[in-house]
Amino acid sequence: MFRDTRAFSGFSVDDTDRAMAFYADTLGLRVSRDDAMGGLLTLHLAGDRDILVYPKDDHAPATYTVLNFPVDDIDRAVAELTARGVQFARYPGMPQDEQGIVRGNGPAIAWFTDPAGNVMSVLELK
Repeated sequence: MFRDTRAFSGFSVDDTDRAMAFYADTLGLRVSRDDAMGGLLTLHLAGDRDILVYPKDDHAPATYTVLNFPVDDIDRAVAELTARGVQFARYPGMPQDEQGIVRGNGPAIAWFTDPAGNVMSVLELK
């Protein structure tokens, strides 16, 4: 039934203006807005993998990682994001280094949130 459908994912935010600035300016993604559809944002990711970001008045941040950004060099990615004002999440009991990176338990990974509190990650895939 859905073998050839172009399915896509989406998540909510509480403020699409702040979200658009974060995704476009801080993360450097290509983002479009459709005001005719209530201000829906589309994150245009490589590989033609668009993600819908929609406003929700009673938004609650996702309790799981909604986007994973694979990188070749996690130290460089974390340093660049930190320089752009991104703060990396610290989780009790997680063996994170001073940069917030977990290493040695699968791919190296570090988590951060968007302005709406949704969890994202950078993970090193070589």
